[in-house]
Amino acid sequence: MKTIVIGAALAAFATAASAHVTLETREAPVGASYKAVFKVPHGCKGAPTNVVRVKIPEGVIGVKPMPKPGWKLETVTGKYARAYPYYHGVTLTEGVTEVVWSGGELPDAFYDEFVLQGFLTKDLNTEAPLYFPVVQECPGGAAARWIEIPAAGAPASELEAPAPALKLLPAR
Repeated sequence: MKTIVIGAALAAFATAASAHVTLETREAPVGASYKAVFKVPHGCKGAPTNVVRVKIPEGVIGVKPMPKPGWKLETVTGKYARAYPYYHGVTLTEGVTEVVWSGGELPDAFYDEFVLQGFLTKDLNTEAPLYFPVVQECPGGAAARWIEIPAAGAPASELEAPAPALKLLPAR
């Protein structure tokens, strides 16, 4: 009987751990372009996902999302906290702060990916992960909010709904 209980507990943990929205590439150097592929493993407790929102963290600039067939693509723009040097001597003071894919349908039984490209500024802190909060919305007001960010020094593994995290590496 103990074996069955342990096996069931491990299976439940594996399911919960794999249920989070995650990044395909989980580390990248600062001062370089980064392609963020958000892996969305399911809908909302049986309902299909019909909106995916990604909050762009400060220090990620020049964001360009990839369109998805069957989904409407919107961006929210705003001022950055400061000016950032970009390519070819250009300085950016505002840009995309949120990306929203909507109107499509990701059934609960399926998996999909949502992609954007951005530039990781050189002054990002390589001593701490960079978090991209993601919200999945479903019909009837249901939502899965992958927005939790651990306190400094605390493990993200203890959170119920951790935001996708990117380990920042020193510039090359």
